[in-house]
Amino acid sequence: MEIFAHRGCSGEHPENTMAAFRAACAAGADGIELDVQLTKDGEAVVIHDERIDRTTNGIGFVRDFRYKQLKLFDAGSWFNRRYSRETIPALQDVLDYIKSERPDMKVNIELKNDVFPYEGLEENVLQCIERSGMEKTVILSSFQFRSMGKIRDMAPDVETALLFQGIPSNMMEEAKRVRASALHCESAYAASPAGKRAAEAGYALRVYTVNQTDQLEAFKKAGVSAIITDYPDLFLGNKSVPL
Repeated sequence: MEIFAHRGCSGEHPENTMAAFRAACAAGADGIELDVQLTKDGEAVVIHDERIDRTTNGIGFVRDFRYKQLKLFDAGSWFNRRYSRETIPALQDVLDYIKSERPDMKVNIELKNDVFPYEGLEENVLQCIERSGMEKTVILSSFQFRSMGKIRDMAPDVETALLFQGIPSNMMEEAKRVRASALHCESAYAASPAGKRAAEAGYALRVYTVNQTDQLEAFKKAGVSAIITDYPDLFLGNKSVPL
């Protein structure tokens, strides 16, 4: 069962920053999960919220700033002042870093297009992947299932996953419709009969966001492929992380 660092090592570093991704590489995580949106001038940037208020010292929507403007904001001090030099990274910079440091590491890119459609996001992300030569190690996911179908049409060899909440009974049908090969789910789905059927049918189940180790054996029995966690060190045995 693989260990993915959720937004990097976000339990101990500011999420979706190079500091968090460097820590995930150093920890030996099998993969990282990150979130991507588009700036006003069409740059794919790594940030979770549609607004920058929570994780930077700025105010407003990602889509209303040009990339050069976004780079001026402090994306680390909200977590700890020692990260004051962290900024919102471009997706291309993150992929290039992973390719150079850990070419075997998987990168789960969540397209944040369920609130704003971000015209051209799929094309932009695929261009970044192609430039970094990471077609075989990336996984694209979204709550917007049609977006994953679009990715499949444009890049048949790139893995896609459906991201969802709860225990819907029709996820295999949805996955077949857009030709996705993985389901990114909560622990309740993985433990449910629907989750068991999906795993037995060959779908990779990746469970978010797991920050305690008490369910590990149950996940293994359920056929879970990976867990996505804020504390990869905890699951990799590197050290004890207080929860």
